[in-house]
Amino acid sequence: MSDQIRNQLGRVRAEVAKAVVGQDAAVEGLVLALLADGHVLLEGVPGTAKTLLVRTLSTVLALDTKRVQFTPDLMPGDVTGSLVYDNKSGEFEFREGPVFTNLLLADEINRTPPKTQSSLLEAMEERQVSADGVTRKLPDPFMVAATMNPIEYEGTYTLPEAQLDRFLLKLVLDLPPRDAEIEVLRRHAAGFNPRNLGSVGVQRVLGASELQQARAEAQQVQVSGDVLAYVVDLARATRQSPSVRMGVSPRGATALLRVAKASAYLYGHPAVTPDHVQRMLLPTWRHRVVLEPEAELEGVSADSVLRSIMQQVQVPI
Repeated sequence: MSDQIRNQLGRVRAEVAKAVVGQDAAVEGLVLALLADGHVLLEGVPGTAKTLLVRTLSTVLALDTKRVQFTPDLMPGDVTGSLVYDNKSGEFEFREGPVFTNLLLADEINRTPPKTQSSLLEAMEERQVSADGVTRKLPDPFMVAATMNPIEYEGTYTLPEAQLDRFLLKLVLDLPPRDAEIEVLRRHAAGFNPRNLGSVGVQRVLGASELQQARAEAQQVQVSGDVLAYVVDLARATRQSPSVRMGVSPRGATALLRVAKASAYLYGHPAVTPDHVQRMLLPTWRHRVVLEPEAELEGVSADSVLRSIMQQVQVPI
C-alpha cells in the first residue's frame, strides 16, 4: 500500500471542512465511493450543503465536474447527449451531454420523471453511453453524486428500484447540531461566499491518477472466508425479516464487500474485519431494502431493521 496516497486521502476531509461544516461522515462516504468505483445518493432537506459538498470535493480532488439540475421537463438527451444535425456537413453528429465528466452532480434527481432518471442507468453501470449504434466511453474515474430531498416533499418522484440499486451508497445529511450551525453563521457573517471556494483556501490534495492508483490498491485488501460468510449471512437475514418485502440481493452483498475493502484501505488495515462491514452496512444497504407496507405504517425504517439484523447475526471471531 502507498502510505503517501492514503495520507493524502486522509487530508481530504480537512480541506472540505474549510467550506462545509459538520458533514465528515458524508465526506468519508464520497471518498470511499470513489475508492470502490461507485456512485452516491445524498439525501437531506434543502439547505444541508449537499451541492456545496460535492463542488468542494471536486475542487479538492481536481476532478472535472459538471452539474445538471433535474427538473420535471428534463429529457434523457439533456443528460447523456444527443444527435444534432450539422448544416455544414449535412450529417448528424453526437453532442456529448454533461455525463461526460469525472464527477456528475445530479442535483435533486428525484424532481425529474423516472424516464429521465433511467437515462443514467447505462452510464452508471457500464461507464458508457450508447447512441445511434455507437458506444462512447466515459472518463475514468466517473462518479454520479446525486442529491435528493426526502421523498415526502412535494414535487418529487420515487426513484425506480433499478436506479437505486446502481448507487453504491445512500448518505443521509441531517440538520447540523447547534454548535455546527453557529459556525456556519459565523463564517457567513465573516463574508464566506460558497461560490468562491478559493476565498477560504480550499486546495487540491490529489488528482485522477492518484485516485486510480488508490482504487487499485484498495482492491488488494484481503478478505477471509469467515468475513465473506458474514456478509452473506447478513444479506440472507434481510430476506428473512418479517418487516422486509424485498431484501438485499447478491449485488448488494458485493457492494458491501467493495466498500468494506475501501474502508479498510483508507484506515491502513491489511484485511477486512467485521467492524468494517458493520460500519458501512447502513449506507450501503438502506436503499436496497424494501419494507412491507405494514412495517412502514408502524414507523419501522430500513435503518432500524438493519441495526436489528446486525445484532442478531453471529459475528465471526
